[in-house]
Amino acid sequence: MRLGIAGPVGTGKSSLIGLLCSRLTDRLQLGVVTNDIYTDEDARLLRSAGVLDPDRIRAVETGACPHTAIRDDITMNSIAIEDLERDYPGLQLVLVESGGDNLTATFSPALVDAQIFVLDVAGGGDVVRKGGPGIARADLLIVNKTDLAPYVDVDAARMVQEGTAARDGRPVIGLSRLDTKSVSAVCDWVLATLASYDAGTHTAHDPGPMAAHSHTQ
Repeated sequence: MRLGIAGPVGTGKSSLIGLLCSRLTDRLQLGVVTNDIYTDEDARLLRSAGVLDPDRIRAVETGACPHTAIRDDITMNSIAIEDLERDYPGLQLVLVESGGDNLTATFSPALVDAQIFVLDVAGGGDVVRKGGPGIARADLLIVNKTDLAPYVDVDAARMVQEGTAARDGRPVIGLSRLDTKSVSAVCDWVLATLASYDAGTHTAHDPGPMAAHSHTQ
């Protein structure tokens, strides 16, 4: 299964991937593909963290808006994933990290089978209300760094509630890497989604470039 991780700059996408790798590497055969515009910074960060065999972490330098390489022309990412699958035939899960983008970024369902959208409390308590296709329709919405909420004067529980209200029943998890319960919840979601994929009951869907919206006078 290919799992996309998207969200604005600084929300903790790389840290989330590192967390998943450290928690799941004993249970799954994993690979990672990162996206940056002109560097391999995210890949080097993950390699240095020692969460996975460095060769299982591949970097894509998009040379353009990261959104382009995960949605509009997925060729570079597809090749990187196929190279990983060729080199490690037993792979069960490939995590694909988008370069930091804005609230409109979503993965093409031709590239990934499921996708997570990541926000963080440091981005402001109102960001979840601003909407966008990832917030509204990604398979999972994560409100990250909830432990920082008191320091940035944000109500993390309210962000989770507002995210839940905006997502028509799709799951939302408030995550802190210091909170084992929330970390386990994310890992359990990944494992459950993978089990559904393996059973042939998971269907990749397209969050779409636009979320429902209205204009008022």
